[in-house]
Amino acid sequence: MKIAIASEGNSLNSKMDSRFGRCAYFAIYDTETKSTDFLSNPGKDASGGAGSAAARFIAENGVEKIVASEIGNKAMPALEKLNIEIHYAEGKIISEIIANL
Repeated sequence: MKIAIASEGNSLNSKMDSRFGRCAYFAIYDTETKSTDFLSNPGKDASGGAGSAAARFIAENGVEKIVASEIGNKAMPALEKLNIEIHYAEGKIISEIIANL
């Protein structure tokens, strides 16, 4: 399973970003291979619809679950439609979140 974590940076020492749709990166953790890839969020600077665009982007990358501290009003229905599970967490480092999955 691939799990996306909203991230402020592109390393395991980065903090989880409090924003889903406008996070800087998505840390994509693969539970089968135990590997993590960091993908730049292409919609982070969008004038509108960043949450919906982020949901589509992670779905296109095979993500089945996300970890974020909050989900916006536009992202929530998009994630539900794409059958992406949502897990809430607060203020942790990416490596700590992965260790607790």
